[in-house]
Amino acid sequence: MKYMFYPGCSLHRSARPYLDSLAAIQEKLTMELQEVEDWNCCGATEYMSVYRAPAHALVGRNLALAQQQSNGSDTVMAACSACYLNLEKTENYMRTDEELNNKVNTALAEGDLHYDAGSIQVRHLLDIIYNDVGMDRIKNLVTNPLEGLKVAAYYGCMIVRPDVNQRWNSPEYPTVLEELMEALGAEVIDFPMKTHCCSGHMTQISSDVAYELIRRLIYGATHYEADILVTLCPMCQLNLDAYQIEMNNHFDTDYVMPILYFTQLMGLAFGIEPEELGIGREFVSAKQALAKIGAPVPDEVPEKGKPRRKKKKEEGLPMPQVSTRFNGGSK
Repeated sequence: MKYMFYPGCSLHRSARPYLDSLAAIQEKLTMELQEVEDWNCCGATEYMSVYRAPAHALVGRNLALAQQQSNGSDTVMAACSACYLNLEKTENYMRTDEELNNKVNTALAEGDLHYDAGSIQVRHLLDIIYNDVGMDRIKNLVTNPLEGLKVAAYYGCMIVRPDVNQRWNSPEYPTVLEELMEALGAEVIDFPMKTHCCSGHMTQISSDVAYELIRRLIYGATHYEADILVTLCPMCQLNLDAYQIEMNNHFDTDYVMPILYFTQLMGLAFGIEPEELGIGREFVSAKQALAKIGAPVPDEVPEKGKPRRKKKKEEGLPMPQVSTRFNGGSK
């Protein structure tokens, strides 16, 4: 099974464990991933609301590159929910909106690129694993079943809505991730908030709003006695993991809910070592939860939800250098 792969910005930085765990399980799933060369940022979410045509041109460049580089595959796979949503939306709008299609291709022509709308399928990693790899093969790959581990499956608000190509069994109450977790041997708990928002970028805009949205999700998973909340979105993982301590301080609570990627639990069930899967880099330690299935998390990982902090450099942040070139000075 061969696919073009669009990693997006976060998988190479804050969501590196997602990329590492995907790389670790890729061979077992017999998936061949060809990374789109010279890809650029998908624009995240806000840009779409500000400059429509330029935003879609930014995304369209990735589709054009995928079409140009395609070698036996017409599918671009994204693991990040925001990347998947933007690629899917641009592909759909270029197929259905002739004016937008012309504007995007006019912009792409400046870089000697062109995208033929409809030539590329955009799919999420979970969709490919569930439908192309299949649950029967997943079950056959399990060597260390996750028996005794209670998992809350969390999709976030972007991946299943809007579902223009009907890839998911429900936009409000999907079950694909739960079925995958059960195939790995985990005990899946009922989690009604599985498609609620994680707060997105509200952590940078209004901490009060963000912490309340995060609290609801962490409380829900804790209330239903989950050991771990598993997700498929880098933004969701970042918000629920990195801001869990701040949320606890804000509400004077003491929740400790580890947040891992579904690919990390797949790797554990396949017998891959935790460190190879990026487990141990999360802020809220999964050590106690994973002890239930005998998975050893490195000792240096902080426990009881204490975040890892990098030691500040004494010299502080680098200061910008003022250029004289545009300041009336000499070159």
